[in-house]
Amino acid sequence: MSNREMVVLSVGGVKFVTLASTLLQFPESRLAQMLNNDDREFKLVNGEFFVDRDGTLFSYIIDFLRTLQISLPTDFSDYQRLQREAEFYGLSPLSSLLKQEHLLKPRLEILEVRFSLQEMQAFFRIFGSCSTTVETLAEQITVFSGQQSGQSWNSLFPFQKPLVPLPLERPSHHDVVFQCGTDYSAGDQLVARYVSIKPDNRKLINGTNVLGLLLDTLLKDGFRLISTRTVSSEEKVECYSFERMQKPAGITIMVNQTPGSSGIAQVKRSQVQKGK
Repeated sequence: MSNREMVVLSVGGVKFVTLASTLLQFPESRLAQMLNNDDREFKLVNGEFFVDRDGTLFSYIIDFLRTLQISLPTDFSDYQRLQREAEFYGLSPLSSLLKQEHLLKPRLEILEVRFSLQEMQAFFRIFGSCSTTVETLAEQITVFSGQQSGQSWNSLFPFQKPLVPLPLERPSHHDVVFQCGTDYSAGDQLVARYVSIKPDNRKLINGTNVLGLLLDTLLKDGFRLISTRTVSSEEKVECYSFERMQKPAGITIMVNQTPGSSGIAQVKRSQVQKGK
């Protein structure tokens, strides 16, 4: 059979159409042997190979053969059943990988926003269990500083001098700190800090408005608000807790094919996409 020849399989009544080369990715598997009519579990009926197995789970098997990657939905839970299917088809690299469920299961990501409003200033501290998410969020947030005399601050043209972007405080890889609002520096100079959060281009000075935009940004990014609480009533510190399911790093099965060999499989974890 040519590697480019089409093959039709009926798995538990669900039909799949693929190339012979896809089924030959692992030459010692039962699917490869099926093409040579060497496996009695597969019945050739009217040009279609029939096997009495789970058709839904086979969709993950065929996707694995096509891409040499394992990609499962975040709500997937049938790891043991899929492992049994991988063992049935003689796909030992996939079977071994499925035994390590912790590599494949999505992880719960936690993010916490602390907000404190003190007179004309608002203070923010964001802590996240995933440093990549915090890093991405820090790149979205820009604080701008402007300084004018108190007499001219309420004029119709408050931006008489260009605003200067300020670096955010990063106490660690897992948190970021910034503030907004107004405050007097030496003399009668009034310092104002505006906050902009991409993709929104507005420069906001009111702490409550910044908080609303920040929470909305997190919700649009897939986080779910799970609790709000007052950490310190005296200092007026409020805490907003979020969570979302973080997909695991992509896992690829690398197959090294050499002449006369049956293929050597190696597992390689791909890098997590930034911000996910």
